[in-house]
Amino acid sequence: MTDLRDVALASKAWPFEEARRVLKRYQKAPPEKGFVLFQTGYGPSGLPHIGTFGEVARTTMVRRAFEMISDIPTKLICFSDDMDGFRKVPGNVPMQEELKEDLNLPLTQVRDPFGTHEGFAQHNNAMLCDFLDSFGFEYEFASATDYYKSGRFDEMLLVALERFDKIQEIMLPTLGAERQATYSCFLPVSPKTGHVLQVPTLERNVAKGTIVYEEPDGERVEIPVTGGHVKMQWKPDWAMRWAALGVDYEMSGKDLIDSVTQSSKICRALGKQPPESLSYELFNDELGQKISKSKGNGLSMEEWLTYAAPESLQYFMYQKPKTAKRLYFDVIPKAVDEYHQQLRAYAGQEPKAKLNNPVFHIHGHNVPASNMVVPFAMLLNLATVSAAEDKDRLWGFIQRYAPEATPETHPDLDQAAGFAVRYFNDFVKPTLTYRLPTDPEREALQALRDALAAYDGERTDEALQSVVYAIGRERFDPMRAWFSALYEVLLGASQGPRFGGFIALYGVEETIALIDKALAGELVAA
Repeated sequence: MTDLRDVALASKAWPFEEARRVLKRYQKAPPEKGFVLFQTGYGPSGLPHIGTFGEVARTTMVRRAFEMISDIPTKLICFSDDMDGFRKVPGNVPMQEELKEDLNLPLTQVRDPFGTHEGFAQHNNAMLCDFLDSFGFEYEFASATDYYKSGRFDEMLLVALERFDKIQEIMLPTLGAERQATYSCFLPVSPKTGHVLQVPTLERNVAKGTIVYEEPDGERVEIPVTGGHVKMQWKPDWAMRWAALGVDYEMSGKDLIDSVTQSSKICRALGKQPPESLSYELFNDELGQKISKSKGNGLSMEEWLTYAAPESLQYFMYQKPKTAKRLYFDVIPKAVDEYHQQLRAYAGQEPKAKLNNPVFHIHGHNVPASNMVVPFAMLLNLATVSAAEDKDRLWGFIQRYAPEATPETHPDLDQAAGFAVRYFNDFVKPTLTYRLPTDPEREALQALRDALAAYDGERTDEALQSVVYAIGRERFDPMRAWFSALYEVLLGASQGPRFGGFIALYGVEETIALIDKALAGELVAA
């Protein structure tokens, strides 16, 4: 283990680089609280989206890396800011008009438009927990409402009251003149309406632990800052949470870089060290716009899992967190196949390479073997030419190609076959565009057909690829024009598989019949 720890301490994989920054905090002494605290934050003002999952997945990767280089215990808190005021009705939920009546209430007091939970935040929190649980994440869920009302934050809220002026000095220069005039780091929860009020603090009494503010009807009210009677503005709230809990690490999106800066200053003003942080790039939808839980754009967690196994989603999240990613349905096949490529490579790798392999950061030391003898992209091509409506049709081809494979012995492949059929029918089939071959392409396709008809060699990927390559090499320069013709004429797509492998899987006789249909114009007509 010591040798592996040395390798981990030198690894350039980004989770280990992050973990080393956390470890550096405790070079002189271990944490007084007895553990290193990782945190992820979530605002339940809308349905949980894939970005929230990504944050938990990536933070878990850093936590796992930390546990390899240190014996200090760790904890991960998934914190829901569910006491925040409900400022805007999300566009992707029912009961739009009714929800407008709940504006400015704490999110836990907003009605659940789905009718399944006590409130909107409770519904969204449950959705998030169910999803994280399904991935087997180890975490502790934390509710801002519970923490405020139970007194968990009382001590630090009193410190914030004492250092009110310092917090204001940090925040006011970041605001416009109009907001400066009314800004207070404390948001009273009105005893009259239950609303989370954005009003100035008129007086504060440090000895009593209270503030005075004015209700919208003009009445002056004095309330304690403890016990859930106030909620802090979100940047001071973030800082207060870090300070109160002793958070050591929390990552956030690039759009929150300024917020991290201000919250870190406030955390120091409260007398505590801010956490280590990573600013990751944002996910964009198919139009290049940032995904948003209020818009409901982009790809949801449930949608990804409709077409691929969860490990492929974690693989996608691992890749280059500081690089912006387009997150839409068409990234799924590539992520699935790359994940399995890394699985196949892992077993034979040296320790250094294993710790740099994404699958280690997904599975830890329990990396499974891949039994995907047919790539996902190839399954999609197979679904295309066979017009598959269910995975059983695909298995007829798979078992001829790999006789040892069965749904029972290769469950990953069986699951992927089902996903491929679903993905083909929903996304590939509507976009298929076959074309007729040009005269040179027609002559080449006829030559390939005749070569396959006369072929009596091994029906392996490599052997059949040699036949395809020989036909193209005599007729096309560059060769990619030949493969483009094969894909566009025979598969109705601009890209495709290594064609020898496709023939081996689909079958020589079946490929001959496919070429005959293309030459007769039947694929275009269909």
